[in-house]
Amino acid sequence: MKNSLTFTPLFLAIAATIAPLAHAAGSNPTDGFVEGSHLNLNARNYYMNRDRRDLHTDDSKEWGQGFIGTFESGYTQGAVGFGLDAHAMLGLKLDGGGGTDGSSILPYGGGNGKAPGSFSTAGGTLKMRAFDTELKAGDLFLNNPVIAGGMTRMLPQTFRGVSLTNHSLDGWMFEGGQASFTKLYNQSGHRRIGTSYGALPNAAGSQHMNWAGVSFSGIDGLSSNLYASELKDVWQQYYYDLDYTYAVNEMISLNPGLHYYHTQDTGQSLLGDIDNNTYSLHFTVNAGHHSVTAAYQRVNGNTPFDYIAQGDSVYLDNSQQYSDFNGPNERSWKLKYAYNFGGLGLPGLTSAVSYISGKTDLSKVDPQSRGYSAWYSADGKDAKHWERDIDVKYVVQGGKAKDLAVRLQWAANRGSNGYSAVDRDVDEYRVIVDYPINVF
Repeated sequence: MKNSLTFTPLFLAIAATIAPLAHAAGSNPTDGFVEGSHLNLNARNYYMNRDRRDLHTDDSKEWGQGFIGTFESGYTQGAVGFGLDAHAMLGLKLDGGGGTDGSSILPYGGGNGKAPGSFSTAGGTLKMRAFDTELKAGDLFLNNPVIAGGMTRMLPQTFRGVSLTNHSLDGWMFEGGQASFTKLYNQSGHRRIGTSYGALPNAAGSQHMNWAGVSFSGIDGLSSNLYASELKDVWQQYYYDLDYTYAVNEMISLNPGLHYYHTQDTGQSLLGDIDNNTYSLHFTVNAGHHSVTAAYQRVNGNTPFDYIAQGDSVYLDNSQQYSDFNGPNERSWKLKYAYNFGGLGLPGLTSAVSYISGKTDLSKVDPQSRGYSAWYSADGKDAKHWERDIDVKYVVQGGKAKDLAVRLQWAANRGSNGYSAVDRDVDEYRVIVDYPINVF
């Protein structure tokens, strides 16, 4: 029988307040419910083109205009403060459909094979703050190594649940929570939480996610995170990272770091047996406006490293624009060069180029593996794939268009037999324009 990791409400409350309340008497002052309020709008124009070269089908092309409004109130005065957050999102189809949709910018799978002309969603969060602890309940924007909403499309992903955060000790942050539903980034409604690669049984629609973690940044240049999570009846997942930046002089710094995940099945094991250890190591040299990064990533296990559906909770160095290089038993290397054009008198313009090569032995993968059999073929003993990425971004530095950002991304992925079709021969282009507006 698998060990079960259960987070009760009492456990979460303790996790969030585990640090001593020594600062209670000097708790953070509040600006007031109205005085501390903020309203921000972001207009995001997004174009994506996926050319699936080895499938000889129409390209997946989508172009949309998104609008994201977020309101955050301050807290009422007193030892215990209350507040309210709210958001509203609207996505408009500018182009896509007729056999060319499906790049995940717009809702997919309409009765006529076309994406709808628009989709929208809205949500709210009640919040309470006492001393250095904050409780939120409702629709959450989450961002940690075990549950992070996808932010790489036109509209962001949200989760519905509760979260607790505590900052009682300088340099430390404690958090925990539970989420039962998610709003995917190309959908209007909520659904149960699933996984990115695993095919959960249709009848298994009751998954919820528990997590608890601690972050440390109390030493200059050093940061570290430790998290534990449970996706009910699917897996337990544990994460640790360590990152350090050493300044050699005013121009040169060195940055080594590591990320590590351990995932094991639990409860009813709806995705079958999982025993996966995945890690990545990186070393970056920063010299003025230049930086060079070398990274190595390894997946130890006969299932892929998996994470929450559409989410960004894959804190691994070789997770790229198109592929995560997370196949069963996969080993991958990356070399990345980045340059800040501020060194040439063009502040706000940055660029990066990357090359990643992965190799795996898929002969150990059970083709009948529950949940993952559709992704890989057991005949790929020496399966290989690689990806090239180019990323250019410009942020306007002043004037009426200040903070407007234009980003161009290109990725080419090539894979051998054994990998699924989506991880093989693809060229992908993205053009993203963000215009953030601080209303008040």
